[in-house]
Amino acid sequence: MEVLSKKSAYNTNKLHKRLRRLVGTAIADFNMIEQGDRVMVCLSGGKDSYVLLDILRNLQAHAPLDFELIAVNLDQKQPGFPEHVLPEYLTKIGMPFRIVEQDTYSVVKRVIAEGKTTCSLCSRLRRGVLYRVAGELGATKIALGHHRDDILETFFLNMFYGGKLKAMPPKLVSDDGRHIVIRPLAYCREKDVAAYAASAQFPIIPCNLCGSQKNLQRQAIKEMMQQWDKKFPGRLETMFTALQNVQLSHLADRQHYDFAGLMPHGVAIEDGDKAFDDEPPGWPAMPEEDGHLAAG
Repeated sequence: MEVLSKKSAYNTNKLHKRLRRLVGTAIADFNMIEQGDRVMVCLSGGKDSYVLLDILRNLQAHAPLDFELIAVNLDQKQPGFPEHVLPEYLTKIGMPFRIVEQDTYSVVKRVIAEGKTTCSLCSRLRRGVLYRVAGELGATKIALGHHRDDILETFFLNMFYGGKLKAMPPKLVSDDGRHIVIRPLAYCREKDVAAYAASAQFPIIPCNLCGSQKNLQRQAIKEMMQQWDKKFPGRLETMFTALQNVQLSHLADRQHYDFAGLMPHGVAIEDGDKAFDDEPPGWPAMPEEDGHLAAG
């Protein structure tokens, strides 16, 4: 048992270091947190927001710059919400916090027909409240707990159902134009976040308080990605890398690339007319004739 305990502690520490490194890298890459910032950490009670707060607190203690953290939870008055859990936890760890009570649950139930997806309206109402609170607190950044898998899921949702190449950016200006929203877990895998949350034994609040909605489009995308991750290890990492390596000249968006104005310029382009010519490792090389690839 002692050996298992030591091994478990070692694995947890290793996982914590990985998450801390990835969060630190994301913060540096996108200039998420700056000297003197007051960061409002949105804490829902789910695994992602707990891990976000935990890692940010650790970085705050060791970072070369000074910044404040304040945890904010929006109590939306969902039936069965254990309102004592977060105040007790945050008081225990000595974290400044604010609990905001606003009954958005009743609004959603009144507006959305029975059986319809409530997430979209609920999310908009929640964002509006959080933006207002950020202004009241003087927060310069709003930190959300979305991780890499959330970003990829959103990308596929927009592509499959919305006809857009759009995801969740690690950093953006809020809908009202007044705040900077950051996602420090942008480089972190959901399975790592879940594993760390389990090992840390955070007092997780169930995310199904608003009722079970098993057939949500996001859930279908999540299951698809989980199957890919099992069958094709590394595929999710490659897809996320693609979001950081966009080539507008090889898409078809006329608003963001001047296809109409294209003219020959006499200079060779390394990746000019190739769509996907890279061959998997181990494939035989194509024969060449007179310095050119054979036609067949």
